[in-house]
Amino acid sequence: MSGLSLAVAPRSVPAAPPPTSSDAVKTQSMMGGVMGSLRVIELQLVAFILVFSASGLVPLLDIIFPAFATIYALLISRFAFPSSKHASSEQRQIFHGSRMFQVYVVIGTTLGLFLPLAYVLGGFARGDDHAVRSATPHLFLLSCQILTENVISGLSLFSPPVRAILPILYTVRRIFVIVDWNHDVWLNKTVPAVAPMKDLAWLWFGRGLALVNLVYFAVNLFVFLIPRFLPRAFERYFKERDEIQEKKADDEPAGDGEIPANGKEEKIKKDD
Repeated sequence: MSGLSLAVAPRSVPAAPPPTSSDAVKTQSMMGGVMGSLRVIELQLVAFILVFSASGLVPLLDIIFPAFATIYALLISRFAFPSSKHASSEQRQIFHGSRMFQVYVVIGTTLGLFLPLAYVLGGFARGDDHAVRSATPHLFLLSCQILTENVISGLSLFSPPVRAILPILYTVRRIFVIVDWNHDVWLNKTVPAVAPMKDLAWLWFGRGLALVNLVYFAVNLFVFLIPRFLPRAFERYFKERDEIQEKKADDEPAGDGEIPANGKEEKIKKDD
């Protein structure tokens, strides 16, 4: 997520012997289960997006933003950074994450998606419209971002720079949304001094969740996406483009006015 779902590449494993028929059947069934799980997650994200859009809890600007980001990604993938048709899936991978990095991704998913979703659902159960309205825009944009990243990760249409720029756009927008979320829960929401302990715990849970999300995604943007993920995407793109151009130059036959190196002396003697 936030570029991290695109950044983590599968870890290299040693070559294995060719699978037997029974192994092939097991592998196919396992891949089918994994793909089915991904499809379920994508359907859930689509359901979240539709519900949030129809609820009236998401501002119009945040509803329009995913369409703007998608159109912009298509334009720069067509006119600025076109994808190479010869790039393999391994070459399209940008960042090989370590085990600690994968833990970092899991923490971000928990803080950015699961806990805010529990906070919104808890707000519905408690009748806390303020909590629901303050956290829903972040959840809407994050759902759109994860769905978009999952879709473009399997398409060769998008080059590495486009795949790096898109999560940066989403993260920048979401940071502004999370700042508004913090403003709502820290300044605009209060409880009486004699409120029950469960109300105080709910208040501080919302405040802490908003603050932690702001810190995490600010670090994600300024420490990982901009200084590491984006430069590596451009490096991979231009390196791949140079290799393709060199290969084309080597494959092109010599022109009519050019003399091959091995026949240069024969050409000079004949002219004499």
